[in-house]
Parts: sequence; structure tokens; C-alpha cells
Amino acid sequence: QMGRDVAETKGILEAMANKGLCMALDRGGTPYYQSARFMVGIFEFQFMPGKNTERDRKIARLIHAYEKAFDKKTDVTAATFPTARVITVDSTIEPGNQVHTYDQVQTYIDKSDPIAVTTCFCRHAAALRDEDTHGMPSDVCMQFGQGAQFAIERLGGRKLTKNEAREVLDRAEEAGLIHMSQNMQDMTGGMDFICNCDRWHCVAVNRALAQPKPGLFFNSGFEPRFDPDLCVACETCIERCPPEALTLREDDVPQVDLDKCFGCAVCATGCPSEAIAMVNKPGFPEPPKDGKALVEAIRASRA
Repeated sequence: QMGRDVAETKGILEAMANKGLCMALDRGGTPYYQSARFMVGIFEFQFMPGKNTERDRKIARLIHAYEKAFDKKTDVTAATFPTARVITVDSTIEPGNQVHTYDQVQTYIDKSDPIAVTTCFCRHAAALRDEDTHGMPSDVCMQFGQGAQFAIERLGGRKLTKNEAREVLDRAEEAGLIHMSQNMQDMTGGMDFICNCDRWHCVAVNRALAQPKPGLFFNSGFEPRFDPDLCVACETCIERCPPEALTLREDDVPQVDLDKCFGCAVCATGCPSEAIAMVNKPGFPEPPKDGKALVEAIRASRA
């Protein structure tokens, strides 16, 4: 259709894929190339290899300047339907609560092959700008299926066994990072990543924190419940909470501001006395079924 030589065009696309400017996928032995959005796409692909060259540092500064200029021209508080969703930590959910398969991080691991891990693009970009990354682990960005294969072949991704993938999640939870993925139920038909996000540099978290009520925009559908008999008022949960949704009541038991709470369970995973469990958030809507339904929900919210 373009009137160009196939071999020449393939060479151009291969060079673009190696630079993270488009996707390259193999389907039944036939190569396919797919355009990449700026975000999620080109931005992430630049930093997932974890390189530290002058080119990488320059790109990190330029993209950051672009983001700041975009935010100045855009009302970031005028949120549309959320594209990202928090996934709470499976082990913290109190028995007896309704748990869907899309609520369980382990489901992603059990149903996916291959699995890859790369450098966290948000934290690496921040490090390239000489910003403090607060000691958070960087090799915790996870991809699944075709996304994992692309990361392994083009972006310096490391292939993981299922046990290694679980170890990555354990490290992320111990550090107080937030499990996050696309806001939809279907994990096998397009759900291809889990980010492990911090409160300082993650684009999705910062977009949520810019909202008047972050917990209504970015949430797992769970909320923390505190056992007053087990709580020792150490305030570890308050220090770990990414959206600063917790305070200590006069009776020395934490209380949660649900307008802020993400339902991420970072408080629960860090509680030394195991006094916190996650329970269903009443009236919380199910995420869209799949990518098509998510796009329709976003369009409807803009109408």
C-alpha cells in the first residue's frame, strides 16, 4: 500500500522496535509490528532496559519537561474513567470476603507464560534526573504473555519462572510498593503487566493523588479493617500509607479516610502485629470486562 520495498520497511520497523518506538510481535512465526502510544508505550520502553547513558538522561529530562508542560495546560483533576486499578495483596484479605480472580495477583502468574521483569521505568527515569528514589527496588516491573516476550527480546527483560515472579511480588510488598494494572477483569485477553508503584514517581499514583478524592479514582475495591486487640499503636501503617489516608484515633487505633485510601494493603503487609486485614469496600463497582469495555467506559466519561 505504501509502495515501499518490504525488506526496507521491515528494516525500519526493526530499528524502531529496538529503540522502543513500536511493538514487534511474533504470531505463528509471522512478524507483526504495532504502533506504540506515548504512554503506555514509548515512555515506558525508553527506560525499561535500565540503561544510563547521556542519551537516556537527556530523554528523561525532556519527557519530564513535557509532562510538566502538559499538566499546566490540562486540568488533571478533571478525571475521566480510571484506566488503572490497584490490586490488593491476596494474603491480607480477610476470610469470608468476596474475592474475584481479577483481585488476585497470583492469578496473573499462574495463567501467564512467559513472564518477564524489567526496570521500573518511572523510578529509573527519576534516577536519571538525579532524584531520590527512596531506596525502593527498581527491578520489579512485570510483564506477561506477548508483552513479556517483547520485553525479553527488545527491552532487556529477564525471563522469570513462576517462583521467581512470586519472589518479585514479595520484594515489592515488603518495600511498600503498590500492585497496579489495567482497570479490567480479563487477565488473559490483554492484561499484560503489573507495575509495582511508589508514591513519589509513579505517573498513575501521582495522577490519582492530584484528584480531590484519590481513593475514588484509584482503588482495589478493598479497605483496611483494624483489630483493636492486636494493634499496638506503633504507627507503622501510617508511615507506610502511600496516600496518607491513615491517622491515629484517641483510643490509639488507626482510622482510614476512604476518600484517600487506595485499598492497596501496604498498611497491612507492613503491620508487625498483623492487626490489619482487607475487606470488601461496600458498593464498589466491578471493573470493565475487557479492553473494549474499558475504552467504551472512558469515552462515556468524556461525553
